[in-house]
Amino acid sequence: MKKIGDNEIKNLGEGISKCVTLTSLNLNLNYNGIRENGAKYLGEGISKCITLTSLNLNLNYNNIRENGAKYLGEEISKCVTLTSLNLILISNNIGENGAKYLGKGISKCVTLISLNLNLWENSIGENGAKYLGEEISKCVSLTSLNLILIGNNIGENGAKYLGKGISKCVTLISLNLNLWENSIGENGAKYLGEEISKCVSLTSLNLNLNKNYIGDNGAKYLGEEISKCVTLISLNLNLWENSIGENGAKYLGEEISKCVSLTSLNLILIGNNIGENGAKYLGKGISKCVTLISLNLNLWENSIRDNGAKYLGEGISKCITLTSLNLNLNKNYIGDNGAKYLGEEISKCVTLTSLHLDLNMNIIGDIGAKYLGEGISRLLFSLL
Repeated sequence: MKKIGDNEIKNLGEGISKCVTLTSLNLNLNYNGIRENGAKYLGEGISKCITLTSLNLNLNYNNIRENGAKYLGEEISKCVTLTSLNLILISNNIGENGAKYLGKGISKCVTLISLNLNLWENSIGENGAKYLGEEISKCVSLTSLNLILIGNNIGENGAKYLGKGISKCVTLISLNLNLWENSIGENGAKYLGEEISKCVSLTSLNLNLNKNYIGDNGAKYLGEEISKCVTLISLNLNLWENSIGENGAKYLGEEISKCVSLTSLNLILIGNNIGENGAKYLGKGISKCVTLISLNLNLWENSIRDNGAKYLGEGISKCITLTSLNLNLNKNYIGDNGAKYLGEEISKCVTLTSLHLDLNMNIIGDIGAKYLGEGISRLLFSLL
């Protein structure tokens, strides 16, 4: 299949520039052969759409590099009526300077309310994160920020700089920050938590720190700071494979319980090692979230046995306003008794209308399945 290159993009850019009444543009050019000049031609065309308020530009897996990012940043800055920007540049080798140029351009879009910036695997490093943080802080009207920097090796200092920038977005209501696999460690988690807690208007937080070696202390710092976001209604915390043990789970449980306005909680701790006591602490914390309506708890591969399942069930059953429950306990060591405990406790969730229970790769036999079924059937009967 022939790929679109710079020459074809030049023609496209010229065509777009003539759409003088355009208010919304969605352009998807994934997996093509666009380089620096192609990005320049495209940017020049877009910048002439003087009435544009919404721009969605997807250039995943091209090769625009540092200069291409510079051209895009310079031209996007001329879109003075832009309120929504979705810019996706996965794997384009823009580096730290490319991040700098992009940030500078975006910061000049003074009417921007919603920003989605995806720079997955672009080798931006610590300095690139610093530049982005400094420039994003200038977006004074921003209410929604979605920043994806997966696999960029920003480290703990990069996390610190980003956090500082985000904390200055005083109008921010919704924040989605994805730093999967960036080696931020426990200190990076601490810095991020401290700065995010300053976003005093935040109602929705989606924080993805998968595979970042934050450990128990990092979980503690995060929990302590997130609990200070008193306006938070929705929390999605993804800490997959972070060496979090029993103590880390304890800290998280204690702090999540302080989020008194929370209605939706998505907590993903796949591949940690919280054990039975960790499950107990989490259950206790969750039980105190008295306004919770939706709970997604994923504890795949955490060395949880029968008692851990019991503690979790007891905690969840106390969420008296819960209508939706997604509980994933794959690849633990839960047997028949654990299944029985879960069934008994879930049956007490009388407000539940949606249930997803995943117990693959445990040691539950026929008797355990029977107990579980009996518990769930009592729940269904209570809803009739």
